[in-house]
Amino acid sequence: MYLEIKENEGVLTGILSGHIDTLASEELGREMAPLLESADRQIVLDCENLAYISSSGLRLLLTLRKKVAADGGSLVIRNINDEIRKVFTLTGFFKLFDIRN
Repeated sequence: MYLEIKENEGVLTGILSGHIDTLASEELGREMAPLLESADRQIVLDCENLAYISSSGLRLLLTLRKKVAADGGSLVIRNINDEIRKVFTLTGFFKLFDIRN
């Protein structure tokens, strides 16, 4: 699992790649700190290179969503593949998140 955070014109983009399983989600939780600290801004999660996400990873996304909602920011998830699309559909994440391709 890998998270790269870029800033462009006030928008923070977190680029996720690899597999977010239970072990990787602990590391991701630490690496997401800058996004949580900037939850009052526009945040985009680019998942083009994300191959897998476990329930632990989904929980981290929910944590970020709640923080963004509380702080008045916005969160967009982009470029999910078919496998992650299935997970998001089964878990109801499509109703919770602004998901774009």
